[in-house]
Amino acid sequence: MEKAKRYLVFLIGLFINSLGVSLITKAELGTSPISSIPYVLSLNFPLTLGQFTILFSLLLIVLQLVILGRNFAPEHALQIPVSVAFGWFIDLYMSLLWFIQPEVYLMEVVYLLIGCAILAVGVYMEMLADVVMLPGESFVRAVVFRWHTEFGLTKVCFDVSMAVIAAVLSLVLSHALLGVREGTVAAAIREFTVVGRCFHRPIIFII
Repeated sequence: MEKAKRYLVFLIGLFINSLGVSLITKAELGTSPISSIPYVLSLNFPLTLGQFTILFSLLLIVLQLVILGRNFAPEHALQIPVSVAFGWFIDLYMSLLWFIQPEVYLMEVVYLLIGCAILAVGVYMEMLADVVMLPGESFVRAVVFRWHTEFGLTKVCFDVSMAVIAAVLSLVLSHALLGVREGTVAAAIREFTVVGRCFHRPIIFII
């Protein structure tokens, strides 16, 4: 029963997390680092942000398998349904929030801040549940586990890498910098702050 409650908390956190990502994206000031590559791709190809998020998450899971080798336990496969649900939730919210189309910078900032606050709540609930991690954080944990690096620095390097790759893809595909802006930095700082606080307590390396 206790574990069922924790999974319920995680599911609610995932739902809230996807709302935060969608609001940040709707603010048109960039999106969160982990969503930046899927977002840029969705601006240039027929698939949606949620669909590219699922595909990108599956890629991160495969990379974890390569990094962890025999340490990649069967439980790690839980990332697959979690990724599918996360991508579906994002598309659902992007559809429900169709009316959010800020035309002035002030409103863009307002939606960005609201999105960052909601994202922080969602991430905190996921960490509090302590059962499953999204592929982004799980990939960082895999790197830390394999090469004994410091989590905070590895997380920062990962986020920066995602933003840089997204920026390069945007310049190559769109010949403009789309999808990576001040909102990407704001979301990264807020998410890192929440994750950093959560990691002062032991977290089971499930994913």
